[in-house]
Amino acid sequence: MRTSGTSIRTAEASAVRPAPILGERLRRYLACLRLPEILVLQGSPLLGAAFAIRHPAVENVGPLAMLIVANVCLMAHIFMLNDWSGLTADLTDSNKAAGVFTARGVGRKEIGGLAAGLLVLSLLLFSRLGPSTLWLSLAIATLSAFYSLPYFNWKGRPLLSSAAHLAGGALHFLLGYSLGSVIDRRGLAIATFFALTFAAGHLTQEVRDHQGDVLNAIRTNAVIFGPRRTFVASLALFTLAYALLLLLALQGILPHPLAALVALYPLHLRWSLETLAGGLTYTSIRRLQARYRVLYAIIGLAMVAALWLN
Repeated sequence: MRTSGTSIRTAEASAVRPAPILGERLRRYLACLRLPEILVLQGSPLLGAAFAIRHPAVENVGPLAMLIVANVCLMAHIFMLNDWSGLTADLTDSNKAAGVFTARGVGRKEIGGLAAGLLVLSLLLFSRLGPSTLWLSLAIATLSAFYSLPYFNWKGRPLLSSAAHLAGGALHFLLGYSLGSVIDRRGLAIATFFALTFAAGHLTQEVRDHQGDVLNAIRTNAVIFGPRRTFVASLALFTLAYALLLLLALQGILPHPLAALVALYPLHLRWSLETLAGGLTYTSIRRLQARYRVLYAIIGLAMVAALWLN
């Protein structure tokens, strides 16, 4: 009887053991996600949906929820693919080495499998939202593959990498816009604003990562043209985005009150000039990114408020 009791307890212990192991694996996988970036990138398609569906009704809740889940999966795929492709380079970059997925106990094959699974799941969800939305998501995933995969290596091709982010920024807004409207001139005009900010943000990131990219011989814009020139180009695109925002509001393509948002530009300009004068260090660029993301969060909230009150 003792032997039987011992066997039963051993069997019970082994039966409950996989749960903690599974939970630990899940925590490791979640730790590999760039959650702040993924959350930030929910703004563009949601604003696209807001412009297409000004006053959401009960029947819009399901599609909007599916859009969010599908886009979270797509953005997670994009970042995982980028991390999977750039593992060797990230390990030699002192600013990134501590945060790579292998440092969190996750293997390269596991990340590759997760990235592929997330892509399939996102496309399945997008397919439920209509053919236009599906094709836009496929276009975004394709641009991501061109940018990240070593075979194409658009990350190391100056200007081409910026063109990919310019197109990707527009497509990301239109992804949400397609949920409630056909792609028209109004949608394309507003998408251009998001395209400019997306491309400008990417150039800022290249300046931030300049030191590591030089070490790994990655031919980014900042490496080829220099961090100072690339930063000035980034600021020029941000300036153009603010000017376009003002123009679209004055023309009535955006609600007229949004013209007042141009008042945020001097603050963005001041922070940028301070960062430039400070030598464009990794820390100063990170601080600038955090600051201008707050400004764009204000712009996004103002857009939603203006649409609902219009």
